[in-house]
Amino acid sequence: MADEIAIESSLREKRRFKPDPAWSRRANLPGKAAYGRMVKEAEKNFQRYWARHARENVSWFSPWKKILDWKPPFAKWFVGAKTNVSYNCIDRHLEGPNAWRRNKAAIIWEGEPGDRRVLTFGDLHREVGTFANVLKANGVKKGDRVVLYMPLVPELAIAMLACTRIGAVHSIIFGGFSADSIRDRVQDAGAKIVVTADGGWRRGQIVPLKKMVNDAIRKLPEVGRVIVLRRTGQDVPMRKGRDVWWHEQTEGVSPECKPAKLDSEHPLFILYTSGSTGKPKGILHTTGGYLTHVATTARYIFDLKEDDTYWCTADIGWITGHSYVVYGILANGATSVMYEGAPNWPDEERFWQIVDRYRVTVFYTAPTAIRTFMRWGEKRVKKYSLSSLRLLGTVGEPINPEAWMWYRRVVGRNRCPIVDTWWQPETGGILITPLPGAVETTPGSATRPFPGIFPEILNEQGEPCRPDEGGYLVITKPWPGMLRGIYGDPKRFREQYWSKYKDLYFTGDGARRDARGYFWIMGRVDDVMNVAGHRLSTMEIESALVSHRSVAEAAVVGRPDEIKGTAVVGFVSLEGGVEAREELRDELRQHVAREIGPVARPDEIRIAAGLPKTRSGKIMRRLLRDVAAGRETTGDTTTLEDFSVLAALRSDED
Repeated sequence: MADEIAIESSLREKRRFKPDPAWSRRANLPGKAAYGRMVKEAEKNFQRYWARHARENVSWFSPWKKILDWKPPFAKWFVGAKTNVSYNCIDRHLEGPNAWRRNKAAIIWEGEPGDRRVLTFGDLHREVGTFANVLKANGVKKGDRVVLYMPLVPELAIAMLACTRIGAVHSIIFGGFSADSIRDRVQDAGAKIVVTADGGWRRGQIVPLKKMVNDAIRKLPEVGRVIVLRRTGQDVPMRKGRDVWWHEQTEGVSPECKPAKLDSEHPLFILYTSGSTGKPKGILHTTGGYLTHVATTARYIFDLKEDDTYWCTADIGWITGHSYVVYGILANGATSVMYEGAPNWPDEERFWQIVDRYRVTVFYTAPTAIRTFMRWGEKRVKKYSLSSLRLLGTVGEPINPEAWMWYRRVVGRNRCPIVDTWWQPETGGILITPLPGAVETTPGSATRPFPGIFPEILNEQGEPCRPDEGGYLVITKPWPGMLRGIYGDPKRFREQYWSKYKDLYFTGDGARRDARGYFWIMGRVDDVMNVAGHRLSTMEIESALVSHRSVAEAAVVGRPDEIKGTAVVGFVSLEGGVEAREELRDELRQHVAREIGPVARPDEIRIAAGLPKTRSGKIMRRLLRDVAAGRETTGDTTTLEDFSVLAALRSDED
């Protein structure tokens, strides 16, 4: 059977980068020996290992009676313990030996038009306490679901922390989803209150958030309150008795609100995964285990220090923003930078201006963004000092080796370690990653599991794959940040994640592990193509295309083919100044054949000015599959960043 054929992996990378000894000495995990001890501790007893990190990185009101209650596929971590995420992210930085952090910047924010704000931990405490009291005054109780549909402004972080303070469950919807998508998520969560804004800024235009909410809840009488932040200042319709202004609701309200003492397994948030079809899939995360996971991984992977200014470019509406813009970073008492707008507004230098303006030390972004920077040209980056940077990270998808090398050379100036992180909304936090100063890196590999995480690569029969044999990535033991289910749908939870292999979490990703034990993520199994009996990873073909000197970005999809079953179609955008010659198409096809093998040679190369992406920077390959197959696009396109890109691809169809 076709689905029993191993996933073929031909990408090989020999470049290696050892940790700088001087960097290692200053690291939170200082070098290879310390890393080895941490790995051995986790392997000896992973429950006691995570309990140690829970004690070190999280403050608890009362201790647990049991570290882990595991009845596959349902896990409970730190059973019986009580804590509060808001307390961990704010209050404990105002007490005892950390009290000096009251005047330390917690959030540095820049709006797309250029407006700026700095909130200290003391400011954040007042703002969060005030809005928590506003939520209570509007009838929100422990366990109630609150939908947040907002631009990337400090009030979004304030609202989510206010929810955690009183034990409400937040569900953040990325501020680019359609009214239909909002309605489906509000209904599925059973939310009676929505927090939004009049609008947000994106490429100089106002995104009409309040209008979207109005359209979404027009037929949802159960939503009894909409709290609206004034961000852009344009007139918006306000329904009397339902809609209220944030600034009016907070006026004169006490900032004192004691954090609720919540059970470790109390629901923290529901996050609906992007691109879902049919019934929304709400990933449910709980309190104590999730916070332990994100606080611990943030501390070691980003090597957070007191004087760090950390910037993750993700929107808070995605899991990366939940875990590594807000919760994991603030729990460590670190300073988190937030930027509202697009990376190319008003020009392609905005990110580098921000890095230099705020002296950013740790920079965490997506491979798609890096490849976009490559296309815009390194001259735009080299105009800026970037001397403050000491650590770089990538997130969201596998990074191809050439983009990794460009990131290291042009942005990191050959002195910054790179942490290539693999994880998912379902995992809560990072699972596979190098630890800076301790693990030798190789471009394109996420390297090794974070200590305490136990992945394996299996074939169709459930047997471990040989070195460099592609297979299915699974996690064999529970971990604290793991999802606790799909909200309201335990059957779907079992079927989607736990049915392929008994009691093992199936990630849905293909991967291989090399002879050194390094993991190479090959992308979603859905993105593996069956070409003439060979199962090929689209990521590896994309990586081969981008390794060509003329190519800035590439996306590879399959289209139906009567002979092969699937034909390989490559969409590429070129480096600045490169001419789209007809001969270049054949040159690129031959280049892939040399890099991987003749079986991977694309049947067709399409040269495009740009590729369709979401506003979070991910290439929308399902749209490209429609274009390649000559089909009309019928799926949800509300998260598409630039509709003109899709229109241009359609107009170029043969």
